[in-house]
Amino acid sequence: QARLVESGGGLVQAGGSLRLSCAASGFTLGPYAVGWFRQVPGKGREAVSCISSSGLKTNYEDSWRGRIDISRDNDRNTAWLQVDKLELGDTAVYYCAVRPAMCKSIEPGYVYWGQGVQVTVST
Repeated sequence: QARLVESGGGLVQAGGSLRLSCAASGFTLGPYAVGWFRQVPGKGREAVSCISSSGLKTNYEDSWRGRIDISRDNDRNTAWLQVDKLELGDTAVYYCAVRPAMCKSIEPGYVYWGQGVQVTVST
């Protein structure tokens, strides 16, 4: 059974860092693009970043520039999202998802989703 499991979330002070993990099981991550999304309380889910099957990285908001890095290790069937300089507005549930090959910022096309991991940024 295909599954994605996020981990690495938690409570962190503003200005701090987190490294979120997305572990795949039941399928091989290699042919898939891995996207990270987040859902801020009271808002819809939005795309954060994505790494294609070939390793091309895309960040979907200018506000993330210089603050995040997405990576993957196909041998470990795992992807990561490093988030630095966390802000109060980054408090959200973060999800990873996969779709064939190419990245897209929209949810249709993502075939597997994780259950999400809570990130809470405090003062």
